[in-house]
Amino acid sequence: MAQIDFGGVVENVITRKEFPVEKALEVLKNEVIAVIGYGVQGPAQALNMKDSGFNVIIGQRQGSNSWDRAVEDGWVPGETLFSIEEAFEKGTIIQYLLSDAAQKSQWDNVKQYLNAGDALYFSHGFSVVYKDQTGVIPPENVDVILCAPKGSGTSVRRNFLAGNGINSSFAVHQDVTGRAEERAIAVGIAIGSGYLFPTTFEKEVHSDLTGERGVLMGALAGMMQAQYEVLRAGGHTPSEAFNETVEELTESLIKLVSENGMDWMYANCSTTAQRGALDWKPKFYEATKPVFQDLYDSVVDGSETRRVIESCSDDDYKARLQVELDEMGNSELWQAGKATRSLRPNEDAREITAETAGVKGRASN
Repeated sequence: MAQIDFGGVVENVITRKEFPVEKALEVLKNEVIAVIGYGVQGPAQALNMKDSGFNVIIGQRQGSNSWDRAVEDGWVPGETLFSIEEAFEKGTIIQYLLSDAAQKSQWDNVKQYLNAGDALYFSHGFSVVYKDQTGVIPPENVDVILCAPKGSGTSVRRNFLAGNGINSSFAVHQDVTGRAEERAIAVGIAIGSGYLFPTTFEKEVHSDLTGERGVLMGALAGMMQAQYEVLRAGGHTPSEAFNETVEELTESLIKLVSENGMDWMYANCSTTAQRGALDWKPKFYEATKPVFQDLYDSVVDGSETRRVIESCSDDDYKARLQVELDEMGNSELWQAGKATRSLRPNEDAREITAETAGVKGRASN
């Protein structure tokens, strides 16, 4: 492991320099990696491993849209594409990548197909940590490991195709064979991780649920909508309001933050923007920190998990979800965004890249 100073806190991380793909291939040379589910993370992780020469099969419900997508991506029924139960039985490392609600509903049907010494792999700590709600309790004779990419399946695949890696966390919940950590790290490298940092199942799910409800998705969308509506109420056009709220962030500033950090971005913007941002940052901090604390508490006490399981298990959930997504997509804010994206000179190239990734339109967990 490499020791890296993260702002005064030294952490151990694993990079592809000390654990290259060649080493992962050696560690996993006798393994059959069965990817269960082909919706969000499944396609990206499976295709990345396949392209790197690992022995990968898919387990999916025959006749489903995901089965058809797997066939389109080159998986062959009866050779590399099987029913969920058959893939469970054939695999030695079982990547359980169904949705959280589906993991709960399928568990009693498939757990019997696990063999002693298998590794049960997750990309989210949800099912295992909240076992009282999900009923997912792994048998005592298998390794239980985790590798959680810090990005959507689309990003995992795109970064791999571009020759880059996406950062991932890894964890061992149960080590029966004495090889659990080595297996987790090897699979983490195999799916295309840039570097791996250690965590626990509990810490992963607590941080992940907080992040996607907070800064990554929920807070970001809410703040964008609020600023856009204030600007529109002030007489600004949809184009101006969208560009000042979203386009400049996503197409310029956030890229500078990614490349050099927030302090560098502040130092390299106009003095007017710099001064205003520094003055208003504490106000937003004070206003939002109590909300984030409420969110984190709701994650830790299981309220968020309960909400997900109850909602996603309803028969009409997909229809109700589509109503909510349509409401967002049809709003003036995101219709303005659609028009703005159509004016970007490189939009066609982006669409081609997304199609090439094989995971266009599939959201993160």
